[in-house]
Amino acid sequence: MSFSQLGLSDKVLAAVAATGYTTPTPIQEQAIPHVLARRDVLGIAQTGTGKTAAFVLPMLTILEKGRARARMPRTLILEPTRELAAQVKENFDRYGVGQKLNVALLIGGVSFGDQDLKLTRGVDVLIATPGRLLDHTERGGLLLTGVELLVIDEADRMLDMGFIPDIERICKLVPFTRQTLFFTATMPNEIRRVTETFLHNPEKVEVSKPASTAVTVTQSQVSTGREPHEKRETLRRLLRDAKDLKNAIIFCNRKREVALLHRSLQKHGFSVAALHGDMDQTARMAALDQFRKGELPLLVASDVAARGLDIPEVSHVFNFDVPHHPDDYVHRIGRTGRAGRSGTAISIVNSADHKSIAAIERLIGQPIPHAELSPSAVSPAETAVDAERSHEAPAEHRERDGRKPRRRSRRSGEGRPSEGRSSSPRHPVAAAVSETPSIGRTLAPQQKRESISEAADHSHLPAFLLRPIRARG
Repeated sequence: MSFSQLGLSDKVLAAVAATGYTTPTPIQEQAIPHVLARRDVLGIAQTGTGKTAAFVLPMLTILEKGRARARMPRTLILEPTRELAAQVKENFDRYGVGQKLNVALLIGGVSFGDQDLKLTRGVDVLIATPGRLLDHTERGGLLLTGVELLVIDEADRMLDMGFIPDIERICKLVPFTRQTLFFTATMPNEIRRVTETFLHNPEKVEVSKPASTAVTVTQSQVSTGREPHEKRETLRRLLRDAKDLKNAIIFCNRKREVALLHRSLQKHGFSVAALHGDMDQTARMAALDQFRKGELPLLVASDVAARGLDIPEVSHVFNFDVPHHPDDYVHRIGRTGRAGRSGTAISIVNSADHKSIAAIERLIGQPIPHAELSPSAVSPAETAVDAERSHEAPAEHRERDGRKPRRRSRRSGEGRPSEGRSSSPRHPVAAAVSETPSIGRTLAPQQKRESISEAADHSHLPAFLLRPIRARG
């Protein structure tokens, strides 16, 4: 089937042809006719299947008729992250060539004044993140009573980010008679409840099993030690030994870990960018732009980059940290092997990750094969660079298990010089304590006082430490 058979307008077909696409993907082939028929649609598709165009193309056809009014958008698209919202706008810019449509973006990191000015001029398509959208409605600068079509994209990601209460509020602000398009990669119970509440007799379009992985992605896991520097060394060896590595996204579980790994890779001479939620919008977009253009072939990222980002030619994905939630694994490795291309996904696994890997294998319905690192020596210079972690290592240990590192027990005898071995000079108080009788040896009270006094003569102990100790019993 070709795009010309789906019922799209001539302007949209011309724009699609100009981009070089001739055959719709399965989600596009099944969803577009239902959208044009003004039916509610529940789309279940794994990432990288072209579902953004599945709602953008029919929306452009529908919006050719009608006119926007001030502060009352005609259509509304909700996205969980700024990057996804900006990406959807790029799709409208690409396929909406020749159409005089006003498209506005409501995301954080941009001034309210600029966004309010666009809303005042009238908006055909409003693309927004839930929080910023509600901020505008609460300020009275936005009315949703004119919305004819509502799109909720990446719904399972909305659930993970805690946006479902906001989605429910927004759905109550738009007209009951609107058309709703709901797209998700997985169907947890909470998402199922939302679809039953806000969709009216929807057409279900499912092109893949929920939480399935693309067959074009070669998956593997590599074992490593639990120490952070061991994981970093394993990653560096994988990057250097990888075959056909054009570029790669390296995922970490925490924003702080993204910053540490980014700095470490830079120290070792890798060209790398970082992306996480605490970065300002300008820095985030700059990092993505450099990665897309190939100026920086490596991108260290949190799960903000795991959902929906359209970077079609990512050759490799590395899970530096195994994700806590199995669904996140599906989305992460979905960044590679897109549009029929082959891709490689490698997870770095230590002994603490076995339960998470088992949960992932149960979800995707297949084992993740083990792979071995090729033997390669690590240079002393490289080891030295990674060893000088300054304050990083203690902080990483504390963050890994939520506890402070244990102190060495005095009873273990670790760190004590053996008899006859010279030791380095120590603080006078420490020297005095070491010369007092060892634990378990019994002395009379007078002997105790004499022993302490002798130590004080050599170490200048303060007077309060020279007071006699009363023996109990």
